[in-house]
Formats: sequence, C-alpha cells, structure tokens
Amino acid sequence: MKKLLFILLITIAALSVNAQLKIGYVDSNTILSKLPDAADAQARLDALIAEWQEELRKMDNEWKTKYDDYEKRKLIMSDQKRSETEKELIALENKISTFRQQKFGPTGELFKKQTELMEPVQNKVFNIIQEVAEERDLDFVFDKSGDIIFLYTRPEHDITPFVLEKLEIEK
Repeated sequence: MKKLLFILLITIAALSVNAQLKIGYVDSNTILSKLPDAADAQARLDALIAEWQEELRKMDNEWKTKYDDYEKRKLIMSDQKRSETEKELIALENKISTFRQQKFGPTGELFKKQTELMEPVQNKVFNIIQEVAEERDLDFVFDKSGDIIFLYTRPEHDITPFVLEKLEIEK
C-alpha cells in the first residue's frame, strides 16, 4: 500500500510539472459520524449484535449448567447415561460454535447485514464527494481517515464541510 502511494505521489509530482493538479481530501469518519443514516444503520446493527450475544449467553449458560450437573453426578451415573450426557454436551458445544460462526464469522449474517445496511450510506456519501469534487474542479480526493498517511494538509483542501453541507441539503 505504501509503495502504491509512493508511486502515485511520484506520478502526481511528474504530472504537476506539466499541469497544475488540484487535490482535496475528506474525513469519512467525520462525515459518517454526523450522518443520521449511518447512525441508524449502526443502531440497527448494534441491536442485532446484542440480540445474538444474548442468545449465545443463554446457550453458554445452558451448557455450563449441564456440564456442572454432569461433573457432580458422573460418578453415580451408569455408563450409558454418562455417554448420553457427554454426547448432549458435545452436541450443545457444536450448536454454540455453529451459531457463533453463522452470526459472527467472516461470511456470517453480521457481515452480510453490515454490508446491506452500510452500502447505501457509503454510496450516498461517495456520490456527494464526487459531486463536490467536480464542482470544485478537483483532480484527486483522498480520505484522511483511511490508510493513507498525510503528514501535512492545508485546511483549504478539506472538502468535508462541503460534503456535509450537500448531505444536509438532500435530507
């Protein structure tokens, strides 16, 4: 990523010999923190996470209760009953693990729901950034809150306020 940035900056520097480039930047974290649509999407995600965590907590408690009971009684259980209880505990562990993967795994429901809820918000912000960049005749717009490190930025190149202004106009 740093090599790509370096190459990009060298290219920009080389091009600037022939023509004056205009560069702007935004702080997408600031924009998203002030955008009601993003807050609504995050609130819905938080509610979903809380619901799933509560379900997991209940399953964990159920497993712990069964396990504690098993530990107390295993010496007086018949071999058949002990084997059945162990199978139940293993099945419950597998159920918990499967639930955790289905909800919170890399391809789980949380990831899909986050994409579903945030994609329209991100598209809206991106389109407004594009509009502002075209209005201000900018050649490049960088995101200050991303991986690209800015050692210095002149405030007059920050188009975040203009993007926020446009987003409020669309309400």
